[in-house]
Amino acid sequence: MQTPLKIAVVGSGLVGSLLAIYLKRAGHTVHVYDRSPDIRTIKFSGRSINLAMSHRGWRALDEVGLGDEIRQIAIPMDKRAIHIVGEPLAFQYYGKDGESIYSLSRGLLNRKMVTLAEAEGVEFFFETKIWDVTLADATLHAGETERGEWSELKYDKVFGADGAFSRVRHRMQRQSMFNYSQEFLNTGYKELNIPANEDGTHKLDKNSLHIWPRNDFMLIALPNLDGSFTCTLFMPFEGENSFEALKDKESLENFFATYFPSTIDVIPDLVADFFKNPTSTLVTMKCYPWTYNDKVALIGDACHAIVPFYGHGMNAGFEDITILNQLMEQCGDDWDTIFKEYEISRKPNADAIAELSYRNFMEMSSKTADAKFLLQKKIEKWFSAKHPDKWLPLYSRVTFSYRPYSEALAIGDQQKAIMDEIMQIDGIEEKWNSPQVEQKIIELLD
Repeated sequence: MQTPLKIAVVGSGLVGSLLAIYLKRAGHTVHVYDRSPDIRTIKFSGRSINLAMSHRGWRALDEVGLGDEIRQIAIPMDKRAIHIVGEPLAFQYYGKDGESIYSLSRGLLNRKMVTLAEAEGVEFFFETKIWDVTLADATLHAGETERGEWSELKYDKVFGADGAFSRVRHRMQRQSMFNYSQEFLNTGYKELNIPANEDGTHKLDKNSLHIWPRNDFMLIALPNLDGSFTCTLFMPFEGENSFEALKDKESLENFFATYFPSTIDVIPDLVADFFKNPTSTLVTMKCYPWTYNDKVALIGDACHAIVPFYGHGMNAGFEDITILNQLMEQCGDDWDTIFKEYEISRKPNADAIAELSYRNFMEMSSKTADAKFLLQKKIEKWFSAKHPDKWLPLYSRVTFSYRPYSEALAIGDQQKAIMDEIMQIDGIEEKWNSPQVEQKIIELLD
């Protein structure tokens, strides 16, 4: 058991709320600060991408006994549903034996996490703007405006869980030897909505992550408990098929009629939602170090914001908490070691899932509709079923295991090189599950 401390968490999002529960369970006094109003009192503003919870996220929740409660607001998705113009709906299963990722409304989950944290005794301070932190003694500086009068809030430790544009990290960036980079995609996103049927049922298969892949752009839809789907349109900001090109009702309706004709009957408020909801950006942010002495630490998007195409932003942030908690249990009051080992352990894995997420945009937007790619995935699944000790597909390694992301990236690259060679075999379409192909993969693995 650790010596009880007074700890501040800046940011009441998913990672901040769950971290607060872990710290409270460890015996600490925990205060959470957020500049926004209490999320339980506001309506989401049409800029959400539904969450996809997988093994890493569930582990972090289960270890504090909250997993079953959250599963009540989650919908399992065991497959992708691929919508190609002029072709029948195709399903691509994610794992084996019904392995699923789980769709969760970001707003619903965040409200739930804040309520659960309060029940543990965590104290929240909403509409409190943290502008700065004195790193050396973990003092927060709060005030109404950035240039107005500030009050000092003194703590033993401060955790920055305040997202990709973190104020805590902003202070850390002004140190010597602090590395920082951010890279925006030229692709943005906009939220749309598929409402429920009149009887409350889903208009599409509710246990699928629906994708309309169109190479440079795509539409996805994830199910909600109320029978609706949260849809996200990803497309370039500029160019022929872009947000810039969709200037009015006519251009928008023509675009959807051409590229997403199967959605015409299920998105009744397309025009209103499109022009009402903001067009949001996608950023990858990396930095190092993540800690300052034994006083301040960054966690989640504050130190490794990633694009959403693997569905692992939340899962990676929750895994940060799992690793941090393991170190707290191992090292007791040695916070110097806890913080140092935490950042050493997590940094390579955060970089790996950032790379994997970036690559997965190409898979989702174009390859899911490519016959060669689908055959390759079929071969991998067939070989993995016969030789589970020799081959775990990359997606399963990332999503249905606890192996490090960095390992998944390295092994995934090796597997890709092998499959590139296998796909060059003459007549692979006919002999894909033959002893010849099986033996060749074994040879290449050895």
